[in-house]
Amino acid sequence: MLVAAFFFAVMGVLVKIASHKFSSAELVFYRSLVGLVFIASYLIVNRLSLKTPHFKKQMSRAIIGFISMVMFFYAISELPLATAITLNYTSPLAMTAILTIALHEKPKKILLIAILTGFIGVTFLLKPSIHYGEFLAGGMGLLSGLLAGLVYVHVAQLGRAGEPDWRTVFYFSLVCTLGGGAWMFIHHFSPLSIEDLPILASLGTCATIAQLAMTRAYRTGNPLVVGSLAYTTVVLASLFGILLWKEMLSIDRWLAIVLIISSGVMSVSANASAKNKA
Repeated sequence: MLVAAFFFAVMGVLVKIASHKFSSAELVFYRSLVGLVFIASYLIVNRLSLKTPHFKKQMSRAIIGFISMVMFFYAISELPLATAITLNYTSPLAMTAILTIALHEKPKKILLIAILTGFIGVTFLLKPSIHYGEFLAGGMGLLSGLLAGLVYVHVAQLGRAGEPDWRTVFYFSLVCTLGGGAWMFIHHFSPLSIEDLPILASLGTCATIAQLAMTRAYRTGNPLVVGSLAYTTVVLASLFGILLWKEMLSIDRWLAIVLIISSGVMSVSANASAKNKA
């Protein structure tokens, strides 16, 4: 997950740079196309089969992931990098709540406090930026995180069911390529130039490596522990934002980031201790 966190943070930087020319749908398309070509080549060389008894679950994960990614990329293009990624990384909170409900467990007080703390952090994060132009981007970023929480539950379930990492990433890349491509050609298409190819290829490569690493992490590890480690991306994104765009966050926003990260750690601890007692 630490490998995934690093490449997701780099991906966020590349999305931020490329968003000056390309729309969110276009970035989703190019990011996914690179991954699709890479995974398809791997399948052909190793003569692997895409046949799966969990096709509906794969499609559900892919479609929800596609919607979440479009929203996330839009938030990155409109908000400071650290802010957009922090909003998206409310996903461990959503995942914790979903797992608790799915296991029919009565939420502990510490879990409820963790969830409340997370949303207080989100409120503090948006408060300094309550401008007309940021309401939509902030809402998109938050919703992308909630949907991502559901996606990670799907990924963990597919992993436990024996689905290999490459198959899950392939179906996700396929749906995102088709969805992003359709949206791109219907809504808007920005002509490509040779200068655009390196950044788009790098974007797709980093995203593919991150997806494979993340899928492996959720397949082989405790989803809640993995979700906690995912917050490393927030720290890395903050550093990239400061170094590249001088995005010196206010004390309010740093406090908000600390609150959201703390809420994720608390939620993980609450569920981990409950699992150990069981």
